[in-house]
Amino acid sequence: QVQLVESGGGLVQPGGSHGLSCAASGSISGLHVMGWYRQGPGKQRELVATISSDRITNYGDSVKDRFTISRDNGKNTVYLRMNSLKSEDTAVYYCNLQQYARSYWGQGKQVTVSS
Repeated sequence: QVQLVESGGGLVQPGGSHGLSCAASGSISGLHVMGWYRQGPGKQRELVATISSDRITNYGDSVKDRFTISRDNGKNTVYLRMNSLKSEDTAVYYCNLQQYARSYWGQGKQVTVSS
């Protein structure tokens, strides 16, 4: 089993920055992908960014050049740095880990971008 504990979230002003983190614990393979997905009001869940255990990254089109994903393999923790936030970035952000064709999810953190 894998457990994911997210930190961060809250209210941010437009144009501001914010960070999320997610710590994984349990039976974690040396080969896996961690990342973030989000679900805005009335929208489907979408990719934000992923990073593999060898640090290959992938970003959703809507966040490229604004968000940065990184990881600390020693702590099994993934970070998401969000810059130039827009109202349309308002969503519940979910941490995700994929290994052995299984997908694990965190409980989600609300990020609200509003003045």
